[in-house]
Amino acid sequence: MQLRYSFRLYPNGPQRSALARAFGCARVVYNDALRARETARAEGAAFPKSGDLSKLLITAAKKTAQRAWLGDVSAVVLQQSLRDLDSAYRNFFDGLKGKRPRMGAPRFKSRKDNRQTVRFTANACWKITTGGDLSLPKIGDVRVKWSRSLPSTPSTVTVIKDAAGRYFASFVVETEPGETLPEAASQVGIDLGLSHFAVLSDGTKIESPRFMRRAEKKLKREQVRLSRKAKGSSNRAKARLKVARAHVRVADARREFHHQLSTRIIRENQAVAVENLAVKGLARTRLARSVHDAGWSAFVAMLEYKAARYGRTFVRIGRFEPTSQVCCVCGVKDGPKPLNVRVWECRGCGAVLDRDINAAVNVAKAAGLAVSACRAQVRPGLVPAQRGEAGTHRDGRTTVAGIPGALAPGTGGHLLASAAFTSSALVTAPT
Repeated sequence: MQLRYSFRLYPNGPQRSALARAFGCARVVYNDALRARETARAEGAAFPKSGDLSKLLITAAKKTAQRAWLGDVSAVVLQQSLRDLDSAYRNFFDGLKGKRPRMGAPRFKSRKDNRQTVRFTANACWKITTGGDLSLPKIGDVRVKWSRSLPSTPSTVTVIKDAAGRYFASFVVETEPGETLPEAASQVGIDLGLSHFAVLSDGTKIESPRFMRRAEKKLKREQVRLSRKAKGSSNRAKARLKVARAHVRVADARREFHHQLSTRIIRENQAVAVENLAVKGLARTRLARSVHDAGWSAFVAMLEYKAARYGRTFVRIGRFEPTSQVCCVCGVKDGPKPLNVRVWECRGCGAVLDRDINAAVNVAKAAGLAVSACRAQVRPGLVPAQRGEAGTHRDGRTTVAGIPGALAPGTGGHLLASAAFTSSALVTAPT
């Protein structure tokens, strides 16, 4: 499988200027190609092919006075920009045909976009120097902060500039098939939520970090300062960077939390089951901010690719499974319940169930995982005891659980017994 590794870049002043030229030239070629195809569609002409666009918008354009500066950057960057447009159109048409989720038509890029990228393939003759720098054509040797070694030789490198002005090098590598983890005995179902980020079927509850909520005051303060700056001024540009940096710190903390938790779950369990949540629908409710702050989709995506990488089993169950309505002990469907009901008692067996743990166990069962209901840490409820189990009568007095005189004569045999999941039963007297 293909994996992507990102590392922080630290270009100097001339290198930042060269990267800005590369971003601008790739953006211009992309917009020119998009304009040519949209013009052909409006006129009812044939759809221009990538090869024809490359000759017209790159090779021929370099010879004109208006586009002569396209020769200042690597030609591979411009060719890859045309390939990005082809991918955008392909995804758009596949969405219309139902082959993938729908997405919008390709749009024109702006120099004010929060994210600027250029991609170098092997044809660009980029390399990693012996000193650990990244050598890029017509840019130079850029300093890289390596946090780990690459598992294999990368095929491409993408240079990214984010909204906070940070530069990253993103490498695509092929992983070897022998990276499977030792087989684990446990299997787990996961119920995702807001009060607890994740509840596992073994009863483990992971608290929600709520990174956005904790940073709200600082984000609001920086946003207010930005709104007070004059548009187009240098002070406004500096304030915009501060707002962007505050947001990326929140995003980085959330991503790190997702990576650590997903790796731990994949390492400890042979099979993982999650529910296919309608995140887009939940994001249109009053809980939108909390839903976006949790980042369920990114977390589930990490679980999926890490399970495929390390030889684990990953299962998604349908979003319409009544995991919160069915008792994980006896299987009786007890009906829907409002969100404020966190603990409920089953009308079939009397078990007192934690809503989230019960849902996690049902997620695992719906996925076909061998998860026992007794792992849900449910609390047994009180059920009527049988008359024969109430005790024995000795000398006209009722004896309960071997304790003489526990009940006065005439109280009857209607007692309450604890329906524990063991062979013994504790019988208590009614109040």
